[in-house]
Amino acid sequence: MFDTKIAIVIRNDLAMWQKLNVTAFLTSGLVAQSPEIIGEPYRDADSRVYNPMTIQPIVVLGADQETLRSIHKRSLDRQVTTSAYIEEMFATGHDAANRAAFAKFLPDDVRLVGLALRAEKKIVDKIVKGAKMHP
Repeated sequence: MFDTKIAIVIRNDLAMWQKLNVTAFLTSGLVAQSPEIIGEPYRDADSRVYNPMTIQPIVVLGADQETLRSIHKRSLDRQVTTSAYIEEMFATGHDAANRAAFAKFLPDDVRLVGLALRAEKKIVDKIVKGAKMHP
């Protein structure tokens, strides 16, 4: 049905609140990059309006740190733009501080806790190889 695939990969060893927080942040990055993935508003039987959501499913996967590093490297090698969240961002309180923390690291040194990407299905499948469906 869709030519593209959306995948979010979260590091397995995070606390549940961190996994949920990172997933929300990473999703917002995908929407910012590709606003066309947002559908029409929802309406209930009383005509109340609810926010629109993505038009396609999002696969949430889990991985250890090394697998996440490999996924990151493959996304860079294939020039697929990702949303990325690093450990240091848990200690910040706003977007500017998040970007400042992120800017301190080279790709090989970053302590990733999550990545999100949207690309052609086959490409996403190759990039996220090694990650497993999140329990």
